[in-house]
Amino acid sequence: MSRPFKVLGIQQIAIGGLSKEKLRTLWVDKLGLEVTGNFVSERENVDEDICAMGKGAFKVEVDLMQPLDPEKKPAVHATPLNHVGLWIDDLPKAVEWLTAQGVRFAPGGIRKGAAGYDICFLHPKASDEFPIGGEGVLIELVQAPAEVIAALGK
Repeated sequence: MSRPFKVLGIQQIAIGGLSKEKLRTLWVDKLGLEVTGNFVSERENVDEDICAMGKGAFKVEVDLMQPLDPEKKPAVHATPLNHVGLWIDDLPKAVEWLTAQGVRFAPGGIRKGAAGYDICFLHPKASDEFPIGGEGVLIELVQAPAEVIAALGK
C-alpha cells in the first residue's frame, strides 16, 4: 500500500518548563533565536513564545512553553521536550491513511495551531483500538504551505 502523503521536514520543536523566562535566557539571549510571536490558550494550559531559526521554507520554530497553571492538564512543562512537529504535504490524507493503519491520534482532530497552520497530534501512547502510538513522544503533524511543499517536496 503506497503512502498518500510525505513528511517534508521538521516544522517545530516544543520545549516546556515552569518558566518561559528561563527558557528564553538560553534560546533567545544566548543562542540568538528570534521571538516571532506568542500564543496563550487556557484550553491547552499554555503560554508559549514562538521563536524561529532559519528563513522562509527552511525556518524551524522552537516553541518555549510554560503552563498557565502547573497543577492542570495538559502539563506542558512535565516533559521538557514536549513535542516534535513535522511538515506534511497533505494533512487530511495523512490522517485518513494513518488512522486506517492503526495509528492513534490525540483528541481534537485537525485544527488551527498556534502558528496558523492546520495541525493535529499523534498520541504518545497506543491503545487496544489503535496499536501504534508515539512510544512516549507527542508528534504534531502540520499542513505545509505551498512554499514549503515546493522547497522541501523535491
